[in-house]
Amino acid sequence: MRTAQPDKRTRLIETATKLAYGRGFRETSLADIAEAARVPVGNVYYYFKTKEELAEAVVERRLEEFRAARAEWDRLSSPKERLLAFVGSVQANREQLARGGCPLGGLCTELHKEGGALAKKSAALFNEPMRWLEEQFRAVGHEKDSRELAVHLFSAFQGMAAVALGTNDREVVVMEAKRLKDWIGTL
Repeated sequence: MRTAQPDKRTRLIETATKLAYGRGFRETSLADIAEAARVPVGNVYYYFKTKEELAEAVVERRLEEFRAARAEWDRLSSPKERLLAFVGSVQANREQLARGGCPLGGLCTELHKEGGALAKKSAALFNEPMRWLEEQFRAVGHEKDSRELAVHLFSAFQGMAAVALGTNDREVVVMEAKRLKDWIGTL
């Protein structure tokens, strides 16, 4: 039985997402994306009028990935379990983080440097996870400092991803994830 191929638009978004993570979005041309997606370069403009439109679709794709993970975590019974699951997912991706850094952080940082509407849209790559973390800290009983704790946890995640990438050492993620899990256990 033959598996259905994703449609061309989906293939373009998936390919752009992968290439942007590996090379950076600005360093990846539409021709590179079209070739890797096996879509004629002229057809790209049928789906995306500009490279910025494709970048918006990549941001939305990354947000959908986070939302799917969040939906899984939200099924857990306590906010501590949800926070631990968040950190556990980071640890589970240690190889990817050591090889390429954080896919959310890299894309958000790159797109934000240019400013404009795309920078504003890409800010959701940080804001959505931090709002969710803030909700978890509030639910644990940290109403007054929930924002600060969320920023701290998210910053620790971004920092460990950057250090793991810079040192090409996945054990940085393991070590820091353990420290974060121990900290969450004390809440």
